[in-house]
Amino acid sequence: MLLSNSLTSSVKFPSPRLTLHQYRSPKRIVKMAQTAHNPVNQQLKIIVPNKHGEKLVGLLHETGSGEIVILCHGFRSSKETTSIANIAVALENAGISSFRFDFAGNGESEGSFQYGHYRREADDLHAVVQHFSGENRLPRVILGHSKGGDVVLLYASKYPDIRTVVNISGRYDLKKGIKERLGEDFMQIIKKEGFIDVKNKKGSYRVTEESLMDRQTTDMHEACLQIDKECRVLTVHGSADEIIAVEDALEFAKIIPNHKLHIIEGANHNYSSHQAELASVVVDFIKASLQQDKATSK
Repeated sequence: MLLSNSLTSSVKFPSPRLTLHQYRSPKRIVKMAQTAHNPVNQQLKIIVPNKHGEKLVGLLHETGSGEIVILCHGFRSSKETTSIANIAVALENAGISSFRFDFAGNGESEGSFQYGHYRREADDLHAVVQHFSGENRLPRVILGHSKGGDVVLLYASKYPDIRTVVNISGRYDLKKGIKERLGEDFMQIIKKEGFIDVKNKKGSYRVTEESLMDRQTTDMHEACLQIDKECRVLTVHGSADEIIAVEDALEFAKIIPNHKLHIIEGANHNYSSHQAELASVVVDFIKASLQQDKATSK
């Protein structure tokens, strides 16, 4: 179901086939800085402490722009996720600075991974926003993929300091999708043992009863009703998403007041074959929002 026309853009983006380790190479960073149209362009590692004293590690794609877009990864992922890294470079090519970071317990950041923790990750995001605000560079846009999409919406429901939110493939009903990861009898096991150990191709992790309840009691419907009507929200979702059904995107569209929905036909959860369209849609929306902010501030 396509509720907005496809956008076209001349934004350049790295091929999805490139390994993301290239972004972390010091030589590549220097080369990017030297060859970019704007000589200010560079990637800087920045550490931000969260309110629990854990160090959050991120990469600032610095273009010299006044605005900064904060990019949030999904469940058991990191700032090196293909979609997040590609969007950062696409924004950089558009002259817009961005910061992609690892939530506590993920990637390079300190802390232990916990299932759930949606509100706590929103607090991590708040620590990042406060950090840049203290540097007199108030972030204008927050963007998240999958679980990160829920986190940015939760943030917007709690804090009024962000005017533009991009939700990529977020889940509307957090009570769904649990048995697919934990098994049909997850509740019986967790009530008996107090936890479930999950193993998959990414490794293993433990789900405690407390962390499970944290997810099940996170109400995205109620949170979205609290988002200020002046806050612009874009939801992007793939029509062939195999992890979170596209119907979740339609539910967000029903209740968020200042909302735009873009369905990418044929795209899966990770936009494996649709990186170009994803980057184009997101960057165009962000550029338009930043221009609107500048117009209203005059």
